[in-house]
Amino acid sequence: MIEFRAVSHAFDDVPVLEDVSLSIDDGEFVLLAGANGSGKTTLLRHCNGLLTPDSGTVRVDGTPVEDDLIAARSSVGMVFQHPRDQFVSATVGADVAFGPENLGLKRAEIDRRVDAALAAVNMAGRGDDRIDALSGGEQSRVAIAGALAMEPTHLVLDEPFTGLDDPARRSVLERLASLAEDGTGVLLATHDLRDVCELADRVIAMRDGRVVVDGPPANALDDLDGLEVRVPSG
Repeated sequence: MIEFRAVSHAFDDVPVLEDVSLSIDDGEFVLLAGANGSGKTTLLRHCNGLLTPDSGTVRVDGTPVEDDLIAARSSVGMVFQHPRDQFVSATVGADVAFGPENLGLKRAEIDRRVDAALAAVNMAGRGDDRIDALSGGEQSRVAIAGALAMEPTHLVLDEPFTGLDDPARRSVLERLASLAEDGTGVLLATHDLRDVCELADRVIAMRDGRVVVDGPPANALDDLDGLEVRVPSG
């Protein structure tokens, strides 16, 4: 479980999150909706200690994130809006192995995790491919594989469909649906709920650093007017 308890955060004294309290259950597929600047990305970056609250607490599996960063980053896999921002190696296999290597795991366990993560995103056998030669959709899948190699209980994604064409978008959606079916919790930030809404157990919407909507999709969609969020038609 990921818990936000009265979390506030500001940049240069400008409030970005204000008194946010949320719980994301294990195995839950949650959409975090809102316009650009609503606070979505800042909230996500608190999940594994990339940012620290100015006040309040973020807990992963009951432990404050800042008390055990390794545990938080093992439990919460992060996929950034632009996959290139998180790549650290030239080839697919080396990049996916980076996280497990930093956990100090044995080589056999690292190799097992890399193979399993690449298979999960339909990139099996492509460990030697250069990342800079991949399509946008393939890069997104490699970024997801890098997070999965940490064997997290939650996968947190920030606008993962930005810049993807329709086939790439559908490929990533298929992988997320499969992961959710296997029990991985998903927290996905987006301003466009089309296509992903049918996967969700819950929709949370933010405006000006606060949570303004929180409920199942059937109820939440009616409350999103004025939030600059695209919703499914019909």
